[in-house]
Amino acid sequence: MSRVVADAVALAYGDREYTRADLAALSSGVAEVLRRRGVGHGDRVALMSSNRPEFVTALQAIWSLGAAAVLLSPAWKAGEVGHALALTAPGHAVGDHDVLAAHMPMLHLDELVDASAGTEPWTYRPPELDADALFVFSSGTTGLPKAVRHTHRGFAAAIRHWRSALGLTATDRLQIMTPPSHILGLLNIAMALDTGAWIRLHPRFEVETMLRHIESDRITIEMAVAPIALALAAHPHLERHDLSSLRYIMWCATPVTRSIADAVTARCGVSWVTAYGATELPVISCNPLSGARIDTVGRPAAGVSVRIGDGGEIQVCSESVMAGYLPAEAGADAFCDGWYRTGDIGHLDDDGFLHITDRSKDMVKVRGFQVAPAEVEDVLHGHPAVADCAVFGEPDPADGEAVVAIVATASAVTAAELIDHVGDRLASYKRPARVEFVTEIPRLPSGKVLRRVCKERHGRPSDG
Repeated sequence: MSRVVADAVALAYGDREYTRADLAALSSGVAEVLRRRGVGHGDRVALMSSNRPEFVTALQAIWSLGAAAVLLSPAWKAGEVGHALALTAPGHAVGDHDVLAAHMPMLHLDELVDASAGTEPWTYRPPELDADALFVFSSGTTGLPKAVRHTHRGFAAAIRHWRSALGLTATDRLQIMTPPSHILGLLNIAMALDTGAWIRLHPRFEVETMLRHIESDRITIEMAVAPIALALAAHPHLERHDLSSLRYIMWCATPVTRSIADAVTARCGVSWVTAYGATELPVISCNPLSGARIDTVGRPAAGVSVRIGDGGEIQVCSESVMAGYLPAEAGADAFCDGWYRTGDIGHLDDDGFLHITDRSKDMVKVRGFQVAPAEVEDVLHGHPAVADCAVFGEPDPADGEAVVAIVATASAVTAAELIDHVGDRLASYKRPARVEFVTEIPRLPSGKVLRRVCKERHGRPSDG
């Protein structure tokens, strides 16, 4: 861990600032409250939280007790949360969302802060490196999300790799608008705290708020997924904002839209750096900070080895790779001779830069979140008007990809009704952007959906 100063401001949220000593004291108080409620070594604690300082102190408290955090997306609906809890079987719950409280007794983060006030501090104990630290969720092609298990050793390695790739130091200043349950938001928070950098948390993304704080907080590195990049390019008064403090903007989680990136650079003079990672292996590659090529996802990060396997599949080996999945059988074909199979198709050029050309997996990547077509199809099949359906992704300038459903009907129904049907049961990013009605779904004799045929017949091409 980098050498940090206890009385230095570590985190800002709204008008409040927290020093490292503040965070340590709050975390130890929370840990004592959780300990009294029975949380101990090897336990699992469900954590469903918006982006707020209490997420940080709760996570640190869970780890200090030797427990593991099960991170639930605040965008999830009841069915998704129920599936995640059944899969990971946490014994305790902490958060600020009623949907979690409806499934199991939950200590609200607001109550937790009040309860920890004046509590005898818990003495921090470094966790065992090979103990479980995190359960985060990644969609599979066959349906509901599976839990990705990371140990403290593996996640610490991911932090080192990301810090090295970004050239991050204690003098850097970041703002984080991505959900803490997503591997990118979580990694950015943990890395900044470990390095001694300054971070501001925001409860949600708003382009005006982001631009205002780049100026007032003198942000040095800005993280951007596709919607953020698009909002910057479309901003009518981008040139009026002073973005001179930025070293670069990092494009993560979704494929780069070259025209959008070039438009932003032309208007504000800030260059882009691209990176590539996965929930299972958070940091795979990153561009050099000087002379980045946004037509690639860069070279393999220090500490990460990349090879191209059969069929052009990108395979990765690193200390930061996941320890496995829940259910365990979901990982049966996740590795090949110890190399994690990303499911992405690509190649390494003569200069060692990695290019991603396709995905062998069916997953749709919306704003950096993975959406399993089978999960959306299962919900659509639950509507009485749906006789058959298929779901796939198509390029989207705002979100990277959009979810598209083609539906054969048994009775009258509108596209809006089906979109709302999905939205009522799954997170908003899993809602189809559009529904197209067809007479039949192309399938193999075995029944398998021919998604590539679906895309060719009914998908819309990228606008570039």
